[in-house]
Amino acid sequence: MSTYTAAIRIRARAGVVIAMAAFLGVVAFFWPFLVAPGTFGSNYAPPLIFGVLLVIVLCVVISEIAEGGINSKALAMLGVLSAVNAAIRPLGAGTAGIETVFFVLVLAGRVYGPGFGFTLGCTSLFASALITGGVGPWMPYQMFGCAFVGMLAGFLPRAAGRREVLMLAVYGSLSGYLFGFLLNLSFWPFSLDPNSSIAYLPGLPFTEQFQRYIAFDLATSLGWDTGRAVTNLICVTLAGPAVLTVFRRATRKARFQAPIRFARRDAGPGSATG
Repeated sequence: MSTYTAAIRIRARAGVVIAMAAFLGVVAFFWPFLVAPGTFGSNYAPPLIFGVLLVIVLCVVISEIAEGGINSKALAMLGVLSAVNAAIRPLGAGTAGIETVFFVLVLAGRVYGPGFGFTLGCTSLFASALITGGVGPWMPYQMFGCAFVGMLAGFLPRAAGRREVLMLAVYGSLSGYLFGFLLNLSFWPFSLDPNSSIAYLPGLPFTEQFQRYIAFDLATSLGWDTGRAVTNLICVTLAGPAVLTVFRRATRKARFQAPIRFARRDAGPGSATG
C-alpha cells in the first residue's frame, strides 16, 4: 500500500472554506444556466463578475490553506513545481489539445495531498499566464479548474504499483475531458450565432439548454479535449512511476509535517561557572 504525508495540511476551517469555494466555483462555471447574458447591462458582465469573484475566492482559500498549514519546505516544493509547470506548458501550447501541465498536477496532488494539489493548480496557471501572456478573463476559470484537478487527485483511493499508475492515468484522462467541459461554459453564450441549433438561447428550460450545450461541447471541443485526455494518459503511464518515486523520495527527505523539537544540550565540564 502506498502512503504519503500531506505537504500542506488542510485544517477544519480551511476545509469549510474549500467546500464553499467549490460551491461558488460550480455557480461561476454554470452561470449561463443561472444568469442570462445582458442581465447586468452587458453580455460580457456575468463571466467578468464571476471571474473576479473566483480570484477573490482563490485568494481566500490559499490564505486559509497557508495559515499554519504550510512550512518553508512545502513552500519551496510548491515554487519548484509551479516553475516546472509554467516552463513545460508552452511545449504543448495547446496544439491539438496537447497540454503538458496536467500530469504534474495529478501526480503532485496524489503524493503531496489535496491542499498542495489545489494550491499548485492555482500557482502553476498563474505563473504560466504571466510567462506566456495568457492573462485574461478566462484565467480565473483555468486556475480554478486546475486547482480542483490537483485537489481531487489527492482524494483518490489508496493503491500501489501498477494499479496506482493505472488509476492515475484514467483519472488524468477523465480530468482532461472535465476541464474542457467546464471551461467551455465560460464563453459558450458568445461563441455562436444565436440562430444556431447549439447556441445559447436565454429563456429555454434547463434540460433543453443543457442538451444544446452538450451538443456544442461535442461538436466544437471533443477533439481538443481528447488530445488533452490522451496526453494525460500517455504522460502518466510513461512518466508516472518515475515521477511518483522522485516525489515520494523528496517527501521522505523533507518530512513536511515532522514536529520540530529542541533538544536540551547538557552543560559540558568546561561550562561550569563558579
